[in-house]
Amino acid sequence: MSSTLAVGAALALLASGCGTNTTPSTPSAATARPAATTTPHTTADAARITAADAVSVPYGAAARTAGAAPSRCRTTGLRARVGRQDAAAGNRYAPLVLTNTSAKTCWVYGFVGLVLIDGRGDVLRTRTRRESVTPHRVTLRPGASAHARLHWTVVPSGHETRCPASARLMIIPPDEVAHLEVPFTATVCDDGRIDTTPAAPGASL
Repeated sequence: MSSTLAVGAALALLASGCGTNTTPSTPSAATARPAATTTPHTTADAARITAADAVSVPYGAAARTAGAAPSRCRTTGLRARVGRQDAAAGNRYAPLVLTNTSAKTCWVYGFVGLVLIDGRGDVLRTRTRRESVTPHRVTLRPGASAHARLHWTVVPSGHETRCPASARLMIIPPDEVAHLEVPFTATVCDDGRIDTTPAAPGASL
């Protein structure tokens, strides 16, 4: 089966599991690749934001205003990047940052979907495990960012003798179908398991 079919299947399954669902998503090569929107990765746009730019409130408890309420952030209005990796005794941590590049305020809520890609463009086994953290709606003004903490291990476990290396990471924003793709050089063990927290304000852990 071609890499394109595998990528499409992974995206289709992950899209159905993003947002508020708490069931981990595991890619499967079964369907054709859907239409997708990609945004090129850049590192020069990691803007510093203030507390007024990104606001986190419990879902459903946002203050009501007289004006039109912000809508959900769409993939076409977001840019993604993975921040600096921190190491700790065989573990790795990094922020996955989503920045609002649109001209309107929008919000994100919940968990992203993830698919690891190797240097040949083939899909690697990816198991996204959602940590037991209560999601909050994060409102993003234009230029503001939200982040999710990614965690994985670089130590082989169980039947593993070595762990595959990734070159890129596909990211499906919460409750979206189209994806973003960014460079991601990492060795992810435990059958491609990546733990992730829900979206939170700011661009750093």
